[in-house]
Amino acid sequence: MVLLRCRRVGICGSDLHYFEDGSCAAFVPDRPFTLGHEVSAEVETVGDGVETLRVGDRVAVNPARACGVCDYCRDGRLNLCRKTIMLGSASTKPPTDGAWAEFVAVRADQCHLLPSGMDDGLGAMMEPFAVALHAVRRSRGVAGKRVLVAGGGTIGVLVGLAARAYGAVPVAVSDIVEARRKNAVSLGLDVALDPTAQGLREQVRELTGEGFDVVFEASGARSALRQAFDLVRPGGTIVQVGTLGTEDIPLPVNLVMIREINLVGSMRYGNVFGEAIRLVAAGRINLKPLISRVLPFKESVEAIRLAADKSRVLKVQVEI
Repeated sequence: MVLLRCRRVGICGSDLHYFEDGSCAAFVPDRPFTLGHEVSAEVETVGDGVETLRVGDRVAVNPARACGVCDYCRDGRLNLCRKTIMLGSASTKPPTDGAWAEFVAVRADQCHLLPSGMDDGLGAMMEPFAVALHAVRRSRGVAGKRVLVAGGGTIGVLVGLAARAYGAVPVAVSDIVEARRKNAVSLGLDVALDPTAQGLREQVRELTGEGFDVVFEASGARSALRQAFDLVRPGGTIVQVGTLGTEDIPLPVNLVMIREINLVGSMRYGNVFGEAIRLVAAGRINLKPLISRVLPFKESVEAIRLAADKSRVLKVQVEI
């Protein structure tokens, strides 16, 4: 294990759910706990036997600690490990305290060294960017494909940017909030669509022909998932990234059958943190513009309330 001095922590949608609703989907805490899992930090001290890190190293943290020995871990699918311990989450009983604190202890292999030129803010963006990279991997390739991302929040924009970096053309985003649509295009996505517009299907036909090859549902809205089945082309793929809660959702299974639509899930991330850091360090993707505001720790409550304003911000971070 290593003890980390936290430097910067981003606010995620799950943090907002815990703060506003007292739970996140099926994860209901049985006691108060510390939030925060999007973290960059400095190594404060290392435990016996740790040879990969030194005091003073700056790291991005994979907040999910898989067991490493179960069938899923041995198969390389650490994100499906049933014994995962997640920082700032009520997925365990009792809940696991997170990184919205001066110090946090993690296993050494959860730490990924940051290049000297990468600041703490970008380091804390590696976790949400890893979510996006894993989703793109789950699509089984986007090079040359027509892509739609439903949801113009942080994860949706990151998925779109990752898809573009790996060769998708065009990359469209849909969102009911006009400000988010405009922002997504300003950040580099090709086109923005209003999912409630009457002429949406005609727009999609003009843009793609028979529909998008890949649709990423990153909004967590039931209506967005249902609409994905109408906007994906026959033989296309829908990747579910957003959290939709615990209730069952009716799906157009007949469309799945007659159009051979592939529906796959994307849970957190696999082993993509190194890839995320390399892409950003090489300048292939610019994440700076996604950081809307940085507030000091003493203004944490204001920070989390600001993060809930979908029309004004993408990513709000707290400096510890």
